[in-house]
Amino acid sequence: MHPPVRLLPFPVLLACVLACVALAGCSTMQRVGKSDGTFVERSLMVGGESRGYQVFVPAPRSGTGKRPVILFLHGSGERGSDNRRQLEAGLGPYVRDHLADFPAIVVFPQVAGDGEWMGANVDMALAATDAAIREFHGDPQRTYLTGLSMGGYGTWETALQAPVRFAALVPICAALHAPPSRPSLQVTAVAGAGDPYAALAARLKHVPTWIFHGAKDDVVPPDDARKTYAALKAAGADVQYTEFPQANHNSWDATYRHQALWTWLFSQHRD
Repeated sequence: MHPPVRLLPFPVLLACVLACVALAGCSTMQRVGKSDGTFVERSLMVGGESRGYQVFVPAPRSGTGKRPVILFLHGSGERGSDNRRQLEAGLGPYVRDHLADFPAIVVFPQVAGDGEWMGANVDMALAATDAAIREFHGDPQRTYLTGLSMGGYGTWETALQAPVRFAALVPICAALHAPPSRPSLQVTAVAGAGDPYAALAARLKHVPTWIFHGAKDDVVPPDDARKTYAALKAAGADVQYTEFPQANHNSWDATYRHQALWTWLFSQHRD
């Protein structure tokens, strides 16, 4: 014969249940607090049009205080209006592989249609960066700019439009002149200069810069990047140039895996 079951008085039972719920809530809050970094969707109005962008928000455990901020400009293949494709090449995949410890806020705007990184698209990218800094407590003195291919052109274009905005620049497989097959792809701010390399260097020599390119690049050949580097060096800029001997146009994967880049980048502060 089983012993009689003793039921707890209702007030005691209720207290036990509430205590369990409270403990579960604390446990959930603790797990959330230690979660990986996340991508969030945002939008802003530019010229009466809503434009979407993504922001990577670092995990709380990856650092404290104001976070460094990176503006990433995608290449031609990631253009669109889905607010997704700009995460598919370059910095997006690298950050996804480092959700737990990537320490910077990263802003991922997107160019629609067949647009370029110039004019209103640059305005939109800068506005998205400002909004991310405000919302996620970014550090304006440690705001960096990088981009690949079309976004490498855009890195120069954006830096020339906002020459005192960024603490460092990282253009990848970029050039100043338009390729014959695509005359719209150029750095318009120096396009009319007799020597666009010297013109760029004169305006950006105060911004630390690390240029990356593939030696075998047959889409944007490296000769233009070498000339840009030489002009910046001649102007007394703090500039480095890395050319990956075996890389074709995709030199961005090797660039973002290059750990020395991150050590250098996050040490740069805007005066």
